[in-house]
Amino acid sequence: MAMTYDFDTPVDRYGTWCVQWDGIADRFPVPDLLPFTISDMDFACAPPVLDALQRRVAHGVFGYTDWRNDDFRGAVRDWFKQRHDTDVDPGSLVYAPSVLNQISQLLRMWTEPGDGVVVHTPTYDGFRKAVTGLGRELRGVPVVDPELASLEAELARPDSRVLLLCSPHNPTGRVWTDAELAATAALCERHGVAVISDEIHADLTHDGFTHLPWTRYARGRWALVTSGTKAFNFPALSGSYGIVGDPDDHAEFVERMNTGEGLASPAVLSLTAHIAAYREGADWLDAVRAYTHGNLRLVQERLDAAFPGLGWCPPQAGYLAWIDLRPVLGGVDDDALQRILVEREGVAVMPGVTYGAPGFVRLNVGCPRGKVEAGVGALVRGVRAAARNCAGDF
Repeated sequence: MAMTYDFDTPVDRYGTWCVQWDGIADRFPVPDLLPFTISDMDFACAPPVLDALQRRVAHGVFGYTDWRNDDFRGAVRDWFKQRHDTDVDPGSLVYAPSVLNQISQLLRMWTEPGDGVVVHTPTYDGFRKAVTGLGRELRGVPVVDPELASLEAELARPDSRVLLLCSPHNPTGRVWTDAELAATAALCERHGVAVISDEIHADLTHDGFTHLPWTRYARGRWALVTSGTKAFNFPALSGSYGIVGDPDDHAEFVERMNTGEGLASPAVLSLTAHIAAYREGADWLDAVRAYTHGNLRLVQERLDAAFPGLGWCPPQAGYLAWIDLRPVLGGVDDDALQRILVEREGVAVMPGVTYGAPGFVRLNVGCPRGKVEAGVGALVRGVRAAARNCAGDF
């Protein structure tokens, strides 16, 4: 019988050096806003994860640790098999502090400064920072590209070296279909473009949608990078892992991490959390998925009632509501809406321009339902006020 979890009772995160709550002033000019920003959840970790961490802390010794152990690699192998019906060779795994760290290392291996890296737009801002920070050129193609014509045009450019795939996609929450992934793999092979597939949101797909790991489509040079930190909400513990297809690339990646990066030893509590999550956390994860989907449905109901013509639908994966407000706001710019949300409503919501999409917002609903009620209410009032201001009523 499934256990019952309390996701309704708020957990006070102030004073924990939390980016979403304590670090709000880094992104917004007004302190003490109610935040719906950084993509972590306000829920405590799964009880099996907390229990495992407490046992490990009680041991009292935190010496150098080897991630290449049967407990960790076996947990990853079994999770992929049970959750995604996919076989993973434990020997093909690599480890790094974060998914973005893996991506940066792979870009250093597979590209040179000035080379093109293709991404789908709108684009997770971490991708933009990683690519441009390394001196590579970010080349965007629309996330909705039915014939893949825009994608092929960018892949065909002679200096396009990597497709940085976000699967499921952030910020839209789109889950790629089998046909889309197969066609993408064929195009990358045709044009000699390597693929880095970021699948950190894979375990947050909603009912009716199935995540398909890139390992099923892999051709040529490729890597899958991911972590349990997103789905099980322990990003502060750091830690990520990946699968690198080519044995020589795998060996080079491990060597780079052990030498140039000086990261041979992982954070032991991250290993502990991953093993517990993958061995014992499935029930909690399913409960989180159901609860956050309920939050997304609440957002849909409130938006439908306030703006019948908007037609917003929940994402196919994740707890981030990506909302196109252009049909309601028309010519209102993002700054005007943000001023109203911050100064009048006291909420922090990520503007679409962060991801290269003016007129959108990204609302994080990985939180108790009462907070969602407050956030979507503030958003509705803010959009109405912005529309009135644009019409000259104020």
